[in-house]
Amino acid sequence: MPLRETIARVDADLAAGRVPVARQRLRGLVSSFPYDLTLRRRLAEVYRLYGDSAEAGRWMYLEEDRNADETAAFEARYGSPGWRMKALAWRGPEAMAATSFAEKQLVAVRNACAEELGHLVDWDDPASYRDGLQEKYEEAPSGPWTVGGVLAGVGCLAFLVIWVIGVVALFD
Repeated sequence: MPLRETIARVDADLAAGRVPVARQRLRGLVSSFPYDLTLRRRLAEVYRLYGDSAEAGRWMYLEEDRNADETAAFEARYGSPGWRMKALAWRGPEAMAATSFAEKQLVAVRNACAEELGHLVDWDDPASYRDGLQEKYEEAPSGPWTVGGVLAGVGCLAFLVIWVIGVVALFD
């Protein structure tokens, strides 16, 4: 699906209150277009709707006008440079970044990871920056539950219950 059409669907999803669907579409777009800072910014906005400042900070990390509290939350949740490299979902050379600030951020994260691991790392070779992190960090970082996250979960559960009741009523 073309980028413009997918963005239109994201807008429609948000207008209709389908925040999880919009988030998933934006995650797919960021994966397909990792250099597009506008998509990352939109994804950060969606995570703010959930009240997830760490994820908002994750997707705004390459922006100069990022929120310091969100950045700190991201860095706390993704406590090592290797986890940050993975979380930023960047591919290719830092020179592909749309701004000099984004490029400097990417270089800083990569250099910190290389220093921690004691060898060169490459955005296009995830094994190069995940190597050695498994022992030190047994599982992916996670943060405390947020009100938005809990409400989203409750909403999904309520939808599932209503759907099951509807299916059962169909067969009665």
